[in-house]
Amino acid sequence: MQTFEIPASENTVPKMFWQRVAARREMVALRQKDFGIWKAMTWTELGDVARDIGCGMLSLGYEPGEVVSILSNTNKEWIWCDLAALSCGGVVSGIYPTDAANQVEYLCSDSKTVFLFAEDEEQLDKALDVRGKLPDLRKIIVFDMEGLRDLSDPQIISLDALRALGREFHAKNPNALKERIEVRKPEELAILVYTSGTTGRPKGAMISHHNILVTCHAFTSFIPQDETDERMAFLPLCHIAERMGGEYFPIFCGAKVNFVENPETVPENIREIQPTTATAVPRVWEKFYSSVMIRIKESTKLQQFAYAKSIGVGMAVAKCYEEGRPVDAALAVKFWFARALVLNNIRRNLGVGIGGGGVGLIRLPDNYQYKDAQPNQVVTAKTPFGTPAEVEPMPLAEARRPQRQLPAKQVQKGKSPPIQ
Repeated sequence: MQTFEIPASENTVPKMFWQRVAARREMVALRQKDFGIWKAMTWTELGDVARDIGCGMLSLGYEPGEVVSILSNTNKEWIWCDLAALSCGGVVSGIYPTDAANQVEYLCSDSKTVFLFAEDEEQLDKALDVRGKLPDLRKIIVFDMEGLRDLSDPQIISLDALRALGREFHAKNPNALKERIEVRKPEELAILVYTSGTTGRPKGAMISHHNILVTCHAFTSFIPQDETDERMAFLPLCHIAERMGGEYFPIFCGAKVNFVENPETVPENIREIQPTTATAVPRVWEKFYSSVMIRIKESTKLQQFAYAKSIGVGMAVAKCYEEGRPVDAALAVKFWFARALVLNNIRRNLGVGIGGGGVGLIRLPDNYQYKDAQPNQVVTAKTPFGTPAEVEPMPLAEARRPQRQLPAKQVQKGKSPPIQ
């Protein structure tokens, strides 16, 4: 059995986050494409933005334990607001950007959402259609105000305006956010993750700070990562898979997160990013597999023979890892030739790099979910190599269900967005 001791200085998500901000400072935390250019944000800049938003929320009377919902595609603003709300002692619930207005109403009503973050005009329209049925909703904050510049509504504020309020509040109350970070306890609720609702109304899985941190420790115990690693984020952040893999794991270990432009550009973006670890559902890997198989069918008989032999060697090496056995010298030599002559070309085409240990491709089932468990229950989980690892306590208690740097010319160190 493997257990993890979490120090009191980082026993909640916001404590962990601010510890990492202080330690990593000018290291790159994340990147996002803007007009075709990858723009980087450092840990210091990420901390500044989270502080601005958090203090802005405090200035509007946000209280510990209150719920905020985020209605947006996967982007850096999603993470900004999540970390800000958690730093304020709040609870965060994600809403799929494809959800209809009546679904937004149900999720906000069920969670008793008081602040709603909406990505743009399209998402705002959904909130406006149902806000009359949401008595708990006090404020709607919009990321992108394009097309809304002339909007005048006391309940709606832009994210930039909220940040401006936050800077003003922080200047007058420099310790307010620090004090709020200490309010929440590890066993208290951090995030809500709603089920799809295929068998009835969606149910909110209640995930505590301790749940999240134990999962981070467990994950990195069998896939070690650090500041030299690259990850990409493209799955919905309201889903637990990307919430952990695209936000909390990278914060915990320091890996850089790269937000793809959209799901359709994943193959192109993965070649640019060359992630060292990637998390995705089966249909994503099936697309990559299909593209390789199509190329193999179009190749010569000799190339097909070389591929068959090389992939066989690769599978033999993988079996050694799965069973925890060392790779013998003869197989290691065969694998070296297989990589040099065939497999590296395929890896290069896929964008997963050809050096070092390569990429850890973590496959999540399409119906990926945490199952019911009691606090401190011992649960056996499969590692990516198939070796069981017992983790205590369960990553989700009380759930009902649920390196390579980019080319210099493509990277631009980004400053915090300007205040509108």
